[in-house]
Amino acid sequence: MGKLNVVVLRYLSRDDFRVLTAVEMGMKNHEIVPTSLISSIASLRHGGCHKVLRELVKHKLLAYERTKTVQGYRLNFGGYDYLALKTLSSRDVILSVGNQMGVGKESDIYIVANAEGEQFALKLHRLGRTSFRNLKNKRDYHQHRHKMSWLYLSRLSAMKEYAYMKALYDRGFPVPKPVDYNRHAVVMELINGYPMCQVREIEDPASLYSEIMELIVKLASHGLIHGDFNEFNLMLDDSDHITMIDFPQMVSTSHPNAEWYFDRDVKCVRDFFIKRFNYESELYPTFKDIRKACSLDVEVSASGYTKELQQDDQLLHPLKNSVESFME
Repeated sequence: MGKLNVVVLRYLSRDDFRVLTAVEMGMKNHEIVPTSLISSIASLRHGGCHKVLRELVKHKLLAYERTKTVQGYRLNFGGYDYLALKTLSSRDVILSVGNQMGVGKESDIYIVANAEGEQFALKLHRLGRTSFRNLKNKRDYHQHRHKMSWLYLSRLSAMKEYAYMKALYDRGFPVPKPVDYNRHAVVMELINGYPMCQVREIEDPASLYSEIMELIVKLASHGLIHGDFNEFNLMLDDSDHITMIDFPQMVSTSHPNAEWYFDRDVKCVRDFFIKRFNYESELYPTFKDIRKACSLDVEVSASGYTKELQQDDQLLHPLKNSVESFME
């Protein structure tokens, strides 16, 4: 997937979005959606639908595929981006899309603005691009479902990140203020700072180290483990205070491998401070030290993160032996 190009967005018609939405709906049960089904869902005549499909393929919002048994269309990230942006625009959340400011294994981040000129960060989840590209080979990710795909997993990841971001922000955790989300897109506060991985020196490594470890403990006391706590997911402002970002991989302290995830987060921080700042402390938290104050994981489940989604979330958080083989 290349850079997000929103130029075509302003020229798309109502029928274009009806067809894109029809393909999205068809992909719940079809990997490749037949033209006849798209036409039926979009309530368009076959000829008119075919013309729209050709234009959408031309603009790389859909892909045409043909196999021995079926031919039809599938939504790609470009089309999914446009559907999310159209919805967020209709809600008056964003009006314009600016420069790309970050790219990761599983997401792209852009600067966006609303009608008043207020800037936000737009995160587009991209599960299926790299680490999930060989998902079928790594584990049986379909299990009991037929609609499981990059589209579904990306939406699940965005939904989870937004739910936890809102819960954490409301409780005073140092996270960006959540604004809105749709499909695989999350709009949040634009943080004024730098990723810790880019910082070469700080005035007081011991103080920052303590702040980060206290945050790991505070999360665990609320029933949560970040799951990928490292220098790439922490932002530093001019006062060397941190903001935690990128946590759709958050796991519960009741997860079967919770201690393993907790210890890995602690080790990532310790290793980075030794390597980058030449600072090592004998003090560091262990999972046995945690005293649970509340169950934020349960509270988030009660506010929309359904049991069915939690079951599917195991696809994003395999057990320890699966994690290790997956990272090989």
